[in-house]
Amino acid sequence: MASLSRLKLSMATTVLLVGIIFAAFLAAIMYVISLFFQISPFGMIAIAVVGAGFFIFIQYLIGPSIVKAATHLHYLKPGENPWLEETVKKLADKSGLPMPKLAIVPDPTPNAFTFGRTASSAILAVHEGLLNQLNEQEIEGVIGHELGHVRHKDYLVMTALSAVPLIAYLVARVSFTAVQFGGVGRSRGKDNSGAIWIAILAAAAFSYLVYFITQLCVMGMSRLREHYADAYSAYLTGQPRELESALTKITYGLSLSPKPPGGARTFYIADPVLAKQEFQEILSRKEDYDLDKNGVLDERELELAMEREAHNAWVKVNTLFATHPPTYKRILLLREIDKEMESGKFTSSTIYKHI
Repeated sequence: MASLSRLKLSMATTVLLVGIIFAAFLAAIMYVISLFFQISPFGMIAIAVVGAGFFIFIQYLIGPSIVKAATHLHYLKPGENPWLEETVKKLADKSGLPMPKLAIVPDPTPNAFTFGRTASSAILAVHEGLLNQLNEQEIEGVIGHELGHVRHKDYLVMTALSAVPLIAYLVARVSFTAVQFGGVGRSRGKDNSGAIWIAILAAAAFSYLVYFITQLCVMGMSRLREHYADAYSAYLTGQPRELESALTKITYGLSLSPKPPGGARTFYIADPVLAKQEFQEILSRKEDYDLDKNGVLDERELELAMEREAHNAWVKVNTLFATHPPTYKRILLLREIDKEMESGKFTSSTIYKHI
């Protein structure tokens, strides 16, 4: 039986694993650089550790500003949207959380996200498309999901973790650029230029490997936290079916959007890229799922399609590279919770039982 402690353990384990990989990465890269510039390896490693820590700290400080700039959101003034303020306040009080700052994103696609430095300074942002395309109960389910992220403090861990693959990627790009333009090693003479090129290429390849591994770790953590936020919303609102309906509308709405996804994909309740992939997979086998052959997939046929997709081996592999769980897996989880609620056996101690 899953519990909140499992999420905390997963976050701690992921941070530890990524930290060890990153430490090894820094040690290797700095050792190569120390050989090239004839500087003490230990001194370079110390500089790298301090530099990486400073980079993560800076990302933590300016992260909210970057998200705000990337999404073009504007903060709500008191009384600007009374219903939204009242609903968030009601659910925040029920959760025992401080009232988050509210923001609206001028985007017609249905989506929402939460970000910030601390639980007391969290910002809950909703797209205009979410307010226009979902009913009040569905929006309430989405708000419950976002408050789940605040409750679990998982967005803080994700902010720190996401810096690691970014650093590895930047090192890889710089290394390959140095090799491409041939500016490195010329001043060192012909005797050791070959060894330098090999060292730089090895550093670039190793950086890409670290980027790939740490990115998988971050994505795995991101998918798990979405399931926990879904379960928390079901508990908080007492209406898992409303969040299920909201996720269906959000995924469908995102799949129709012609615009490219924004830069805050990891923070969204649903990933626009994954939404397009999901519907393309189902539509590619529309004839198999269209049982009555009327050319339209009704609710029951979509439900069967989602259940079959959940057991698709290719989809399972592809999910490893996604920031969010497939929508059908999230819906199946919410339906299990709904059945338990109907049976009267659901309690606060079993919120995360089905994850």
